[in-house]
Amino acid sequence: MSGVPGRVAPIQGDAAPRERGLRALLRKPSVLDWVRIGLCVAGILCVLTGLLPAAQAESNLRRIAPLLLFLGSVIVLAKLARQAQVFDVIAVQMAIVGRGNYLALFVCCVAFAALTTMVLNLDTTAVLLTPVMLALAPTARIVPLPLAMTTIWLANTASLLLPVSNLTNLLAADRVTLAAPAFAARMWLSQLAALVVTMVFLWVFYWRRRQRGTDRYVPPPPLTFAQPRQRVLFGVAGTACVLFIVTIPLIHDHIGYSAGGAALIVVVAFAILDRETLRLSLVPWQLLVFVTGLFLVVPTLSRYGLAEVMTALIGTDPNGIGAYRAAVAGAGLSNVLNNLPAYTAGETAVPATNSDQLLALLIGTNVGPIVTPWASLATLLCLESCHDHGVRVPLRKFVLTGLGLAVTAVALSVGVLLLSAGR
Repeated sequence: MSGVPGRVAPIQGDAAPRERGLRALLRKPSVLDWVRIGLCVAGILCVLTGLLPAAQAESNLRRIAPLLLFLGSVIVLAKLARQAQVFDVIAVQMAIVGRGNYLALFVCCVAFAALTTMVLNLDTTAVLLTPVMLALAPTARIVPLPLAMTTIWLANTASLLLPVSNLTNLLAADRVTLAAPAFAARMWLSQLAALVVTMVFLWVFYWRRRQRGTDRYVPPPPLTFAQPRQRVLFGVAGTACVLFIVTIPLIHDHIGYSAGGAALIVVVAFAILDRETLRLSLVPWQLLVFVTGLFLVVPTLSRYGLAEVMTALIGTDPNGIGAYRAAVAGAGLSNVLNNLPAYTAGETAVPATNSDQLLALLIGTNVGPIVTPWASLATLLCLESCHDHGVRVPLRKFVLTGLGLAVTAVALSVGVLLLSAGR
């Protein structure tokens, strides 16, 4: 939270956005940035050397172009919504609604993190919601670890419901030709199962009295806006987010255009009222470079043995055994490497007619990557935010509780998926 509690810091005359933007552009790339860049360079070399035929590379890039538009647009939209204090106002308001009761706050936090993941993408939860929740902790005198684990876990386990919830969902929805309403109809029971299990594990291991250390928290004062244009930006950004959410079930394959349109509305508003906030660092180049490189490197590896390895792990059984093998392979490989390459590699091994097996693989790569810190980009980003806020996440407890949650949630979610299909 910025500024004095109960107020939003003024925008006018504040040089901080410009300075932060300059620092963001001039800072040295992190180790993770170099990994992303290296992956993209490796992908380009695969094409230039002929290891990956140019026609296949072009086909892959055409497939992910709408996904890149969506990913870039939704992150810009979410970052500007955060700058307009949309997330801060909601976080403070839900703490006020809880009235010092931890159970009520727990339900509010789960609902907030889950809905953000479902409708604005898991990276939004990781990049933007985690710091908001952690900033709420000292204001309301709340132990920060329960808030941190809520965003870390739900950024993954709440990402099953809609195609927009996760990049892997967009790929799977395209593969099984399911638009947003049909995708949600197929996945909502599995999503509900994953959420229920996550809530149980969160409460038992992080939120109950023995873990949090206090009986009640102090409700913070409501946030108010110091200037009229802050209220305008808040209203425009909030409205743009709502418009994007409303269009999700209506636009089918053009979700990137919807996200781009919503982001454009907010960009225009900031260009008029707070131009200094608009900077190149708003564009998530790291994610775009990583995804582009991934869709050149993984197909290359698949041509030279990876596809056979994944087929041996996953099998081609269209029934329950094949579904569980796909889910276990996806979750296991995600925690060894990362969930996005695990899904893209696994997708090539699943026959086109095995839609349940593909969706089970999706469950494994979405719900399962919560055991190791590198299992998903969302987990890495959440942990990075925790480090920036001085919040220590005990590694042993993180791994053991994550393992228990992953095994239970994946098993139950896949079981529900198969039952809902009439098996």
